[in-house]
Amino acid sequence: MLIDLTVNGKPHTLAVEPQERLLDMLRLKLKLTGAKEGCGEGECGACTVIMNGEAVNACMVLAYQARNAEILTIEGLASDGELDAVQQAFVQHGAVQCGYCTPGMVMSSKALLMRNTRPTEAEIREALAGNLCRCTGYVNIIKAVKSAADGLKGGQSR
Repeated sequence: MLIDLTVNGKPHTLAVEPQERLLDMLRLKLKLTGAKEGCGEGECGACTVIMNGEAVNACMVLAYQARNAEILTIEGLASDGELDAVQQAFVQHGAVQCGYCTPGMVMSSKALLMRNTRPTEAEIREALAGNLCRCTGYVNIIKAVKSAADGLKGGQSR
């Protein structure tokens, strides 16, 4: 079947199989490899992308369910060579270790800040609850999201 969707601001018409996952479509057809295959069961968050403003596990969404959707991946965050505020905060606060979970963490954080520019620590923790990291204690990740939110409050969008 053919589906139309927008990925990182660019329209696409793609042929997809009924059982094809959004994750596979992004990685194999569009060569957007930032979203990672972790568990394949929606438990780890390594494949998180933003679909119509909400963080979703791309391994749990069938490609056809993204028909007419707006998808944002980690590759679509930076603009004109400038990192997004969330990406910059992750770098500044050392919230990156091995990097495998980082795209999913960043996308979950971005989705949170798109709907709430002043999240509490509890709201940040809740937004990241579906993202697992085996390398950090999450402390620097929480600091990074708080920092990005503070930058947004100050009027910075990037």
